[in-house]
Amino acid sequence: MKQSISINKNEILKRYKTIDSQTHKGIQGHALIIAGSYGKMGAAVLASKSCLKSGCGLVTVFVSQCGYQILQISNPEVMTLTDESEKYISNITFNIKPQAIAIGPGLGQETETQKAFHNFLMTNTVPLVIDADALNILSSNKEWLQLLKPKTILTPHPKELERLIGKWTSDEDKFDKTIAFSKQYNLVIVMKGAPTHIIDGETVYKNTTGNAALATAGSGDVLTGIITSLVAQSYEPINAAILGVYLHGITADIALPETGYQSFIASDIIKYLGKAFLSLENQ
Repeated sequence: MKQSISINKNEILKRYKTIDSQTHKGIQGHALIIAGSYGKMGAAVLASKSCLKSGCGLVTVFVSQCGYQILQISNPEVMTLTDESEKYISNITFNIKPQAIAIGPGLGQETETQKAFHNFLMTNTVPLVIDADALNILSSNKEWLQLLKPKTILTPHPKELERLIGKWTSDEDKFDKTIAFSKQYNLVIVMKGAPTHIIDGETVYKNTTGNAALATAGSGDVLTGIITSLVAQSYEPINAAILGVYLHGITADIALPETGYQSFIASDIIKYLGKAFLSLENQ
C-alpha cells in the first residue's frame, strides 16, 4: 500500500542541515559531473554551476575535449577534466575521490559513450545521480539496471520515464509501474512534472513548490546539479532528492514577481538559489 507525503516547508526543515560555521571546502563535499557533448556543453555548465551554488565545496566536471575552454571560462570556480575524444565522452577515467557523481546532462548517445557508461557502472561505488541521455542509454540496455547501487537517484521527465517503465494507461498505472520499478532495483525516482513526485519504494513524496516558469530548457540540468550537490554534502539520497526538488521549485516561486513566466530561464534557477536557501534559514 503506497504512502503519500506532501513536501512542504515543515517536511523540508526536518531534513535541512544548516552549514557549520567552522566548515571548509574540504568537508563540504566534492561532486563530479559527467556531462556534455558537442553542441550540448551548456548542460554541463548549468549542472556544475548549480552544484556549486547549492553548497558543494568542490565541483569537478568531466567533459569531452571541446568542452574544456567552455567550462573554464563560464564557470571559473569549477575544475575540469577531459576525455580523450574531441566531441563526446568515450572513456570515463578520473583520479579524484568524489562523494557524489552525476551523469547524463547533454551526454549524447554515441556508441562509444554508451560503452564508457557501461564500463563506468561496472566499477563505480560512489553515490550516483542519473539524468537525461544516461537514462536513455539505460532504457536501451535495461540489463544494466542491475549494476546500479542501492538508492541511486534517477531523474526522468515523462518521456524518459516511459522509456524506462513502459507506457501507462492512467496516472494510477504510472505510479504503480514507477513504484514497482523503484522496488525492483531499489532506486529513488524523481518523477519530474507538475507537480514533481519522488518515489522511494512504497513511499511517494509530492512536491509543493514551483510553477510553469520551470518549463524551460536546461531546468532539469540545474536540478541534477542541486541534487548531486546535496548528496556530496552527505544528505541521504532520498533527502537530497526531496530537498533538491523543493529548492529548485521555490526559486521559480520567488522569482515570478520579477521575471513573469515567459522570461524565466534555467540560469535564473541558479540566480535565485541563494534566496531559496534563505527562505529555509529565516525561521
